Amino acid sequence: MSYRNEEPPGARGRPRDAELERRITAAVLGILAEHGYEDVSFEAVARRCQTSKASLYRRWGSKRDMVIAAVKAGPARHSTSPLPPGDTLREDLLALARRLERTMAASDTGTALMLLQAGLKDPELCDAIENSTGPTGARLPQAVIDAAVARGELPAGASPFAFEEVVGSVLLLRHANGLAVDDAYLSALVDTVIIPALVASATSGTTLPAGLFSGHPEIRTTDPTRENS
Repeated sequence: MSYRNEEPPGARGRPRDAELERRITAAVLGILAEHGYEDVSFEAVARRCQTSKASLYRRWGSKRDMVIAAVKAGPARHSTSPLPPGDTLREDLLALARRLERTMAASDTGTALMLLQAGLKDPELCDAIENSTGPTGARLPQAVIDAAVARGELPAGASPFAFEEVVGSVLLLRHANGLAVDDAYLSALVDTVIIPALVASATSGTTLPAGLFSGHPEIRTTDPTRENS
């Protein structure tokens, strides 16, 4: 059983110039961290890394493809291989959490936050990054839940909500505040928070919302400053 999905189309097969690739990756991630996803463009990247827009267009068909390639070459460069299934739910959850921790540790907080914000506005970007890096550790693959149900570790109907709402959020917050994240912390998080919550999700009696890192959380549609006016 593999948790890796097929990669989306991205680069167009042009022979690679390693130094130019490094500059492009640095430019994309730099603009993303400093200004956000909206300001990433072929023109801005070309100007920052001192190349032509044509050289970028030959590599990628869209800004989204260029950003995904930069994430794969940068923060997720050590996390692009399939995760082998563990023998227990706990092993699978720890493997996912460790992968996400490595990815966040390889990035600055600004880039991680901007990617999250971009993914909230563009769920397809979030899905494409998840599929391309396979998996990032921010989401709980259905295959992990299904395997745990088959082993009797989770009740049927368990939801990934707790994992996708909590793990990425607390890791991002800890990195933003310079707090250590080691195996002891991840084990405590999985054992005392995530596994009990996954078990409880099957008997909640309600349809749980999408977690923050699911890529498809509900977006606020009202202005909170006017709710009580």
